[in-house]
Amino acid sequence: MSKNILIINTGGTLSSVMKENGLAPGLTTIDMQKELHMVSGDTTLEIEDFCSLDSANIFPEDWAKLARRISEVRNDHDGIVVIHGTDTMAYTSSMLSFMLRNINIPVVVTGSQLSITNPVADAMENCRCAIHMAASGIPGVFVAFNRKVILGCRASKVRSLSFDAFESINYPNVATISSLGMSIDEKAVPVRNGVFHLSDSYSTKVCMLKMFPGMHRSLLESLAEQGYKGIYIEAYGIGGLPFVKHDFISTIEKLISNGITVVIGTQCPYEGSKMDVYETGKRSLEIGALQAHDMTSEAALTKLMWILGMTDNSSEIRDYYSINIAGEINTPLNQ
Repeated sequence: MSKNILIINTGGTLSSVMKENGLAPGLTTIDMQKELHMVSGDTTLEIEDFCSLDSANIFPEDWAKLARRISEVRNDHDGIVVIHGTDTMAYTSSMLSFMLRNINIPVVVTGSQLSITNPVADAMENCRCAIHMAASGIPGVFVAFNRKVILGCRASKVRSLSFDAFESINYPNVATISSLGMSIDEKAVPVRNGVFHLSDSYSTKVCMLKMFPGMHRSLLESLAEQGYKGIYIEAYGIGGLPFVKHDFISTIEKLISNGITVVIGTQCPYEGSKMDVYETGKRSLEIGALQAHDMTSEAALTKLMWILGMTDNSSEIRDYYSINIAGEINTPLNQ
């Protein structure tokens, strides 16, 4: 029996055309029908336009609206493909992983580095991969790009121009395509551990900072003064912060005592933080900072936004952040 797949178009490079000021989204799913059906195989496609935006113009309210739309139509389709710009795709796929926790069908986010109108584009191949992953029956949120499928909360854009733009960070690919077809590693797919429940709340009072030599701790204080509820810090190495010339750790302690959630991760894309090794990391843990472990920056940030949208209870925040929600984190407790 033919699988019914819904294509939701949000814009991005895949649907771009040349305009007066450069490339910008302009094609609708009607314009792309022929190309999409060429790669759909024996699946039945339904298509709809959600918005037409460069993904730099995608904001948290769009994530919530998209999650609600997917929730509304999930029981009418065997799988859903979301066409999306690449620049913020990993943020969207991460947030959808949390908002659509325990979704009962595949939701596959894809895009391209060249417009589908370009004869040498990667668009057709990425759509083919996404459509067939959406028809696989394996539930979850995924990213399909360059003949591989990545868990949505493990994807990160690591190259700005190459077709091989995305990688799975600290986690195996869910599927790969070769001359043998699509090979799915079912061990890499998180097991559904409950019923689906749309959870589309979020907080925008969250900030991500990347540490650099010379940064002043007053920057943290200014964020607190502006009413931020959560701060994700990309620290050095395995989670190091300065505490001698500029005592960031005592400043963070003050923020935490005032009810602000501080999460510390690493600037290194691979292997994650391990803050129980050096004094600088241990000090942060002792004052109550949370640890991102091996999460991507995109997942660490969106998870914090999502949790703070649900609760302001510090113990609940700590519990939510430390557990594995959608395959985004691997800690000693989750192994």
